[in-house]
Amino acid sequence: MDFKELQKKVVENAINYGKKYSVKIDEDFALLKLYEEVGELAQAVLIHRKKSRPEKHVSEEISKKEVAKELADVVGMAIVNAYLLGIDLEKAIDKKWIDKEK
Repeated sequence: MDFKELQKKVVENAINYGKKYSVKIDEDFALLKLYEEVGELAQAVLIHRKKSRPEKHVSEEISKKEVAKELADVVGMAIVNAYLLGIDLEKAIDKKWIDKEK
């Protein structure tokens, strides 16, 4: 799957979520949801690195899967934010990370 197709599917998923739960998927929602997901990623990494309360510790395999899920949520919400802001994220990533602008 190419990046444009991935973006399209992620945005469709977010729109369907909004319809299903009667949540307006707007710029405010998307930004706050991104913050929430970053917090959940941080929590998952702390658990994965065993830097949390011992009762939260799980196997390496399970904790790595949780980190992956939360990282996917962060990327997904970044994609939704870009869409709502009218930003071509693929182009922005290329300019920022690959073919850096002078």
